[in-house]
Amino acid sequence: MTAEEKKILEEKIINVLKNVFDPEIPVNIYDLGLVYENNVSDDGKVKIVMTLTAPNCPVADSLPQLVKEQIAVLTGVTDVDVEIVFDPPWDMEMISDEGKLELGLL
Repeated sequence: MTAEEKKILEEKIINVLKNVFDPEIPVNIYDLGLVYENNVSDDGKVKIVMTLTAPNCPVADSLPQLVKEQIAVLTGVTDVDVEIVFDPPWDMEMISDEGKLELGLL
């Protein structure tokens, strides 16, 4: 996979992430700041490092699986690994300006 193909795939992954929502907050997980890393290897393997709004989040099992399933169908993706981390812990400062606008915080 060329550098240009990787860049295009990374953009497609961001678009997918912007269509996955935390059910408790009406903002997508990307703009909420829940996604810490989006890495694509030369052979099409995708590694997503993300967190949840809280360790006891009710979608702790289903949200990572949804992310994996949605990314796996993209052309060029050969494998998807979604890792959930809690360090650094998520807080409201991680929300993008777009997300803050949606929430009425700006």
